[in-house]
Amino acid sequence: MASPLKRLLIGRPLKTSEAGDQKLGKLKALAVLSSDALSSIAYGTEQILLVLVTVSAAAMWYSLPIALCVLVLLFALNLSYKQIIYSYPHGGGAYIVSRENLGNNAGLIAGGSLLVDYMLTVAVSVSSGTDAIVSAVPSLYPFAVPIAVVLVVVVTIINLRGITESASLLAIPVYLFVFSIIVLIFTGLFKVLTGMDASHETAAVGTHVQGVTIFLLLRAFASGSASLTGIEAISNAIPLFKEPRPKNAAKTLTLMAGLLGFFFVGITVLAFVYGTVPELKVTVLSQIAENVFGRNFMFYFIQATTALILVLAANTGFSAFPLLAFNLAKDKFMPRMYLARGDRLGYSNGIITLAVGSILLIILFKGKTELLIPLYSVGVFIPFTLSQTGMIVKWWKQRPKGWKKSLSANLLGASISFTVLIVLFLTRIESVWPVFIFMPIMIYVFHRTRHHYRKVGPQLRIDETMDLPDFKGNAVIICVSDTTKVVEGALQYAKSIGDTVIAVHISIDKKQEKEFVERWNRVHPEVRIANLFSPYRSISDPLMKFIDTAKQKADQDNYSLTVLIPQFIPRKGWQNLLHNQTSLLIRTRLLMKRDVVVSTYPYHLKE
Repeated sequence: MASPLKRLLIGRPLKTSEAGDQKLGKLKALAVLSSDALSSIAYGTEQILLVLVTVSAAAMWYSLPIALCVLVLLFALNLSYKQIIYSYPHGGGAYIVSRENLGNNAGLIAGGSLLVDYMLTVAVSVSSGTDAIVSAVPSLYPFAVPIAVVLVVVVTIINLRGITESASLLAIPVYLFVFSIIVLIFTGLFKVLTGMDASHETAAVGTHVQGVTIFLLLRAFASGSASLTGIEAISNAIPLFKEPRPKNAAKTLTLMAGLLGFFFVGITVLAFVYGTVPELKVTVLSQIAENVFGRNFMFYFIQATTALILVLAANTGFSAFPLLAFNLAKDKFMPRMYLARGDRLGYSNGIITLAVGSILLIILFKGKTELLIPLYSVGVFIPFTLSQTGMIVKWWKQRPKGWKKSLSANLLGASISFTVLIVLFLTRIESVWPVFIFMPIMIYVFHRTRHHYRKVGPQLRIDETMDLPDFKGNAVIICVSDTTKVVEGALQYAKSIGDTVIAVHISIDKKQEKEFVERWNRVHPEVRIANLFSPYRSISDPLMKFIDTAKQKADQDNYSLTVLIPQFIPRKGWQNLLHNQTSLLIRTRLLMKRDVVVSTYPYHLKE
């Protein structure tokens, strides 16, 4: 029975038959699955400027052509992922595309990259949201990491309540954010074009700036492409949509790409015309809002909605991670627990795993968005590249009507994505080197997991020709600590199931040993007591040796062997901390022994 606290936080359990009600229309899906991509405008432009200002503030004008290049990549990815949605309508995105067209290892690289990337999505989104809060209230700067951790916990609880409920909660802040950014861009451009704002010192477009190299521009482009993370989420989460799922998913993707492109270019233009330079404690978006509106209601409204969507952008990861884990588990590359639905019909184990991983990343990187962004970008551009390449292979092999046009779009996306990936590896190796460690480890774990399941299957499958042992009887060994009510009840049960019953007691004191044996023989003369003395005070070691000996004897006599462990259960769970948990250790060790039945006799205390 669930605790009242769980019911309060998560809500009442939903019937399996209610799964159809847990589907999303286009507007709610946009709120849930696009919040990551849309919110990235809060740091995408800033990442470009952080690279350019290392040369000079005069180099900021290069952000404009870089933004146009990002827009071209966005267009190519939009076309490509729409094709993926229609070609693979059951979801799975880059993992399924890569696995089916490039092989298992390519699929696992794409899937593993996305699993880590969704953790980074949560960490980056929440850290950026915390940055927005700190920008508005600088006194909170020392508490950034605890604030971020609390926010992850809150978003986790929202997602454990189910997809439709989380979508309803998300829709309002997401659309408030969309409204606020539209107002910001149009107001800013209007004030600049009408001369209402004082001119800012900004180098003119086309100004030659010494120190700017192709390599630097590629690095800035790769950093700005972080704004495109989240594009793939919709193709992973097609099963969340209402029917017709592929059509609704494709329309949502196009709407998201249109908004993202407009926001990214608009913010980049405003950053240029206002001469906005990145600062440590104040975000670029915050500076633009202050330049456009001053510190009035609209400024704080933008800060609040930005902080909200950045935090809630983590929901994209919470929506896509469990579905990707489900697909990997279905193919036996991840534990089967990721196939199970929770009380609210969501994949709760995936949600909790994502939350724990994200919190660890926030603590490890101290909530520094700029340290997380390079890994974040690599984590998504690997599957970008693999999925585009997989689609190229698909079109080339199948050659359906209009395949050349489709292949061209994928070729453009694959080329740009691969270029970004190489630039990230070359320019940010000091930040992205962990990829070369955790990726091989993940691939190895995936293969070992599948290998385990393949080995277990034949061992569990019923074979009509197998020779099952015909036991003549059952020997029961009962572990006793003293003559108590728990032991009394366990003895009665042991006698009912066993042909032979032996009690085992471990003594660590010679005097107490003698007293116990005398007391036992007086109370239970009919049950043989095997008293073992342990000079090193270990309980489990001598017991295991005795059971091994008893097992050999039972095998000779063709007897089955059962070990019965009496255990009293306190009325309240926390009271377990007040008692010795030796039985837990004994049970754990016994489960490793072949052909030994382990049983527990529970005795429930009333107070």
